[in-house]
Amino acid sequence: MVLGVAFVVAWAGIGFRIVRVQGFEADKHAERGEQQRVRTEALTAPRGTIYDRDGVELAVSIDAVTVTANPSHMEDPAAAARLLAPLVGVPKSVLKERFTKPDSQFAYIARRLESAQAQEIRDMVEETEMAGVYFTSEPKRIYPAGDLASQVIGFVRDDDMAGLEGLEWKYDEALAGTPGQQIVERDPYGNPIPQGEFVVDPAQPGADIILTIDREISSAAQQILAQAVKDYNALAGTVLVMDILTGEVLAMVNAPTFDPNDRSDANPEAYRNRAVTDVYEPGSTLKVVTLAAALEEGVVTPSSILKVPGTLEVGDKEYTDVGRTKAKKMSVAEIVAKSSNVGTILIQDLLGNEKHYEYLSAFGLGQVASGDLPGEASGRLENVRDWCDTTCGPSTAIGYRVDVTPLQMASVFSAIANDGVLVEPHVVREVISADGTRQRYEPTERPVVSEETARVMRVLLQGVVESGTGSRALVDLYTVGGKTGTTEKFVPGEGYSEEDRIASFIGIAPIDEPRIVVAIVLDSPSGETEDGSDMRFGGVSAAPVFAAIAEAALHRLGVPPNVR
Repeated sequence: MVLGVAFVVAWAGIGFRIVRVQGFEADKHAERGEQQRVRTEALTAPRGTIYDRDGVELAVSIDAVTVTANPSHMEDPAAAARLLAPLVGVPKSVLKERFTKPDSQFAYIARRLESAQAQEIRDMVEETEMAGVYFTSEPKRIYPAGDLASQVIGFVRDDDMAGLEGLEWKYDEALAGTPGQQIVERDPYGNPIPQGEFVVDPAQPGADIILTIDREISSAAQQILAQAVKDYNALAGTVLVMDILTGEVLAMVNAPTFDPNDRSDANPEAYRNRAVTDVYEPGSTLKVVTLAAALEEGVVTPSSILKVPGTLEVGDKEYTDVGRTKAKKMSVAEIVAKSSNVGTILIQDLLGNEKHYEYLSAFGLGQVASGDLPGEASGRLENVRDWCDTTCGPSTAIGYRVDVTPLQMASVFSAIANDGVLVEPHVVREVISADGTRQRYEPTERPVVSEETARVMRVLLQGVVESGTGSRALVDLYTVGGKTGTTEKFVPGEGYSEEDRIASFIGIAPIDEPRIVVAIVLDSPSGETEDGSDMRFGGVSAAPVFAAIAEAALHRLGVPPNVR
């Protein structure tokens, strides 16, 4: 009787539970079961590729292998850690800690491995019959050109492929595409259930970007710049090569640089694209604006003669020329060729502050030069209303009191080369969407001086190279022109340095039928050449860099020599 009562009570309890689960709580348990079986999984959109102007990949995504573990499926986590550690380059203790966490069902072993390394792990797992190790495909961003133009291209975050620097950041939304998702029913082991629910909303691939960058010109420029920084003991350097007709940037390189494929030892300072982020006082290279404005306004002609004193006192400041202390009659052409500070100030005085400011602004100073480069500085150009009555005009005339980027100055010379028409510089030529839609970059254009003024300025700049301070910029078989620049380096919080200089040279080649502008800026070169010349001067250190890069670029572009 006792036994019978016990059975009745037991079966009554079971019956109650069945009624409760299958009757009153049926919907709740059905929903819970569906949540366990049906999973919504994100589908990563393939990131777009970045190409150079010739269609060569500069940034591309590939399929890599990620190795994961389910520690609950492992028979001996400690042994697994010991065998896997040397293959993935992770300390055994780290893997063991991941595998032995309480109730852990997921752990990363290694992410985004190349296929060869992943195959070694597969072979070991198969040979040892190791349970709980799984292999999945995951995208990985690689940069086939290594450190070439790395500050322009930038890089992505490893975990989620989000752009962090350069064009990868600027165009992240276009490159990333739109993620998709799939709804799938899986069994407890993660396998799809036949005839189970399966709905796919495919990801939309990211857009591809075609740059204006020429890989061969950039490679030559980068090698030459790196050697120059070393030879002239400079802290850093920047080179720009621009097509003057289209505004396309053919090369934009910096030294030091870094390899975006392996940033483990990279100095974050090297991530900075100095061509657009760093500002400096351009010195004598800015004299081209002063002279172009004076010619355009009819204040002077190339043959105008000015009596140039050895020194010039304005307010509390004394202006001098390098290597000249006596008064001398000089033509405008000679003032440009010899880079006379005093002579340029006299011309600016004839021009006047208001007109001078008008042309500085028209040439794009105080504004960003391009619209497609991240981190671009606008520089500094004070409104003429805020100029003082004494030294502001003279100092601005010779390249002080104005902060510029290397790209802004390259754009100024490009306008002179392009018959007075300024074409907006840019590095992105075209964005191609996944559906084939092509969006070509259309740069703005505006005239700043007349064709005749631009032609006369090119003649004057040719004189700088052939008989003036830029003689080291001569290029074999080509006529070129340009301007040297040397300024005392301004150190924030300290003022102007007594030793460090910013040395620059910006030139046009060929000068008769211009095709390119090449700009070089060196940060704090020092020492002397074999003939005793001071490397701190742009005509000594930056000018030879121009000559080497201009020659390489002209050959690459197929420009025939114009000097016999």
